[in-house]
Amino acid sequence: MKFIEFDFEPEVQEGIDSLGFENATEVQEKTIPAIMRGDDVIAAAQTGTGKTAAFLLPVMNAILTANSNNTDSVKALIIVPTRELAMQIDQQIEGLSYFTSISSIAVYGGTDRFVFDAEKKGLEKGADIIVCTPGRFIAHLNLEYVKIDGLTHLILDEADRMLDMGFVNDIKKIITYLPKKRQVLLFSATMPANVRTLARTIMNKPSEINIAISKTVDKVLQVAYII
Repeated sequence: MKFIEFDFEPEVQEGIDSLGFENATEVQEKTIPAIMRGDDVIAAAQTGTGKTAAFLLPVMNAILTANSNNTDSVKALIIVPTRELAMQIDQQIEGLSYFTSISSIAVYGGTDRFVFDAEKKGLEKGADIIVCTPGRFIAHLNLEYVKIDGLTHLILDEADRMLDMGFVNDIKKIITYLPKKRQVLLFSATMPANVRTLARTIMNKPSEINIAISKTVDKVLQVAYII
């Protein structure tokens, strides 16, 4: 399936074309239409299947087409388990949104006070998309300057890893700050019982998509070093 068949806004399509994307992967082909319909979505697929673009593209498209009065509010919140993933997703947003007015910021722990202050300035200004690790974002929320009343999309990426790392209470706390009316997207490499339990508490009749969850993607090289 060509990306153009999803009928994205011209600015989003330009970003897709500039990165050399031609055909959608299986997870993109199955999840993007559901997300563009406004469904809550649970998607299980291994690393390397194109999950990031599967949620970024339709969410960016929705932000561009929305007539929102909350111009300084966060529109989409992406919660991830690690700073490395937060940085990676933020870089992909920069590439895909290059021809658009969409702004983003990565918020993660393990940095000094100067980085925290820079994050604060970005949050006060009102970035459209926030990519964050749970603990660091809660630190900002507790200081009460994050404008989040206009949020329309919540994305949990690598949900199984976040729960394995003990972030479930942090995620639930963040959700208490968010508007009740929102689209929730949950992406995970596996779908254990604790992920399904979380999904039931925060999602509304989600569409469920499973893409070869027990199979490693062919292009991913796995190596173990004995040291």
